[in-house]
Amino acid sequence: MKLFAVLATLVGLAVVTALVAYFGVTAVTRPLIAVGWSGLAAICAIHLALLGAMGIAWGVLLPGTRLWVPVWGRFVRDSGSELLPLSQVGGYVLGARAVTLAGVAALAATASTIVDVTLELFGQLGYTALGLACLVSLDPHAAIATAVTAGLAAAGFLAIGFVAFQRRGFELLDQFARMLGRGWADKTADGAVALHMALAAIYRHPARVFSSFALHLACWIASTFEAWIALRFAGASLNFATVLAIESLLYAIRSIAFVVPNAVGVQEGAYILLGASFGLTPEMALALSLLKRARDLIIGLPTLAAWQLVEGGRLWRQIAGPERIRSGKKRNPGRDDRGFSLVSWLR
Repeated sequence: MKLFAVLATLVGLAVVTALVAYFGVTAVTRPLIAVGWSGLAAICAIHLALLGAMGIAWGVLLPGTRLWVPVWGRFVRDSGSELLPLSQVGGYVLGARAVTLAGVAALAATASTIVDVTLELFGQLGYTALGLACLVSLDPHAAIATAVTAGLAAAGFLAIGFVAFQRRGFELLDQFARMLGRGWADKTADGAVALHMALAAIYRHPARVFSSFALHLACWIASTFEAWIALRFAGASLNFATVLAIESLLYAIRSIAFVVPNAVGVQEGAYILLGASFGLTPEMALALSLLKRARDLIIGLPTLAAWQLVEGGRLWRQIAGPERIRSGKKRNPGRDDRGFSLVSWLR
C-alpha cells in the first residue's frame, strides 16, 4: 500500500509538471502573480475558518470535550491527507490519533471519526446536488449533467448503506465472530460490540447528528468562496453559481479518486476539464489548483510540525517511563499512552 501511494504521488507530480510545461510556465504563473500575497492570505484565512468550523462539527459528536481538541484533530486530519503520501483514510487515522493523544478515549475517537466522516459525506452529497442544480440552470443541455446525476444517486445509496452498516452491520459481525469460537474471534467480537455501542450512543442524539451535518454542509458551500475570491483576484469574472458548480464537481471527482494521495494530478486534470466547460482557461485552472496546493502547504506544514512535536514528546515519555519506575517514580495509572490502535494501518 505504501509503495502504491509513493508511485501514485510520483505519477501525479509528473502529470502536474507535464501540464504546466504544456500550457506554459509563464501563462500559468501570470494568474498566480495577479492573485499576489494579499489574495493568498485571504484564501488561507477563509480555509482556516472552515477548518475550525469543521472541527466544531466533529466536536458536536464529542460532548464534554474541550473545543480545541477536535479542531486540532481536524487540522491534523486535513494536513495529513493533503501533504503526506497517504490516502484520505490515512488522514482520518492521523486525526483520530491526534484527539486520542489530547485525552479523548480511543473508542470515542474511532466512533466519532466514523460518524463525522459519514456526515461530511452527506454534506458533500448535498453540495454536489446544489452544484448540479447550478449546472443545469446554467446549461440545461450539459452532457455531463446525466453522468453527475447517476453518480450522485449511486453515491447516495452507498452513503445510506454505510449508515445502515454502522447501525446494524456490527451486530452481524459480532454474531459471525462468536460463531468462530473463542480466542481471536472473541477479541474481534468484543471490539465490534464496543464500537457498535459507541456508534449507537452517538446516533441516539439526533440533534447533535443533524447539527454536525448542517455545519458540514455549510462549510462545503462556504468553501466555494475560496475559489471565487482567487479567480476574482486573478481577473476571471465567473459568477458564484458557476464557481460552485465547478468546485462541487471537482470534489466529487476527488472523492472518487480517494486512493490517490493528495489527489495529485487528479485535481489539476479535473480543473482543466471542468473549467473548459465554463469558460475557464486551462492556464487559469492550473493556477487555481496550484494556489490551493500553496494554501495547503502554508497551513499544513506548521500543523504537521506541531503534531510531530506532540508525537515526539509521547515517545520520549514512553522511553523515559522505565527510568522513572526504576527511580521509584510511578507513572500515572490514569494516563493512557497507547494511542489510537488504527495507526497500525499506516505501518
